Amino acid sequence: MLNASQNSSAASAPALAMNLPKNAQNGGAQAAKNQNSNVQGANVTGAAEAKSGSTKAKGGVEESQDRFLKLLVTQMKNQDPLNPMDNAQVTSQMAQLSTVSGIDKLNATLAALSSSMAASQSMQASSMIGRVVMAPGNRIELKNGKGMAGLELAQPADSVTVQIKDTAGNVVRSLNMGSHSAGVVPVLWDGKNDAGSELEDGNYQFSTAATLGGKNTNADALSYGLVNGVMQRPEGTKLNVEYLGETSMESVKQIL
Repeated sequence: MLNASQNSSAASAPALAMNLPKNAQNGGAQAAKNQNSNVQGANVTGAAEAKSGSTKAKGGVEESQDRFLKLLVTQMKNQDPLNPMDNAQVTSQMAQLSTVSGIDKLNATLAALSSSMAASQSMQASSMIGRVVMAPGNRIELKNGKGMAGLELAQPADSVTVQIKDTAGNVVRSLNMGSHSAGVVPVLWDGKNDAGSELEDGNYQFSTAATLGGKNTNADALSYGLVNGVMQRPEGTKLNVEYLGETSMESVKQIL
């Protein structure tokens, strides 16, 4: 998950790190100060959820047992003396209760384990606060005449092109990147438009396209962003990445 790029992407990482977004350079220290509080919050929340889930499940098991025993005793008290309950029937009902109780206890254990794993994942993710990650996004920042981003190919491509656009949506530069193997491909921009003139520093957007054998193939845009925090969601742990919003751990392609 840390780096799905090809050798060209890995080799370019040190050079790319020299041109990280300004906020990544200046905001990393401040974001890292919040790491301990995020870790403590994740642990407290996970522990509380695990305890709550276990208590509720335990109460459910005890209530089921009480109801069954009351019904069984009532049934035995009101049985026909000339036609008493069959021992096999009582044994079968007891076995059913045991099965239900076992399932309830298993569910309680799984709920506690799930909460514990979520808290552990949050604690691990908190170590990424203040780091720059590459994740799905179409933003590219031009700084000091250089811009960097990336794209991911689901399969090899004969031709890969990137179009960089200004805030108004006008195409200012088209990059023909040739053929590439499947995986993460770095996108490097010299900050010039198609006419060769240097553009002003700032935020731009880009789109990607790729073909294989004359047919279009998937080329997903990737952007760099600073991790500002970690959030626990019902679907799992999320990273709060600057400009990219909530990003899942699984979608991170590179960590700088």
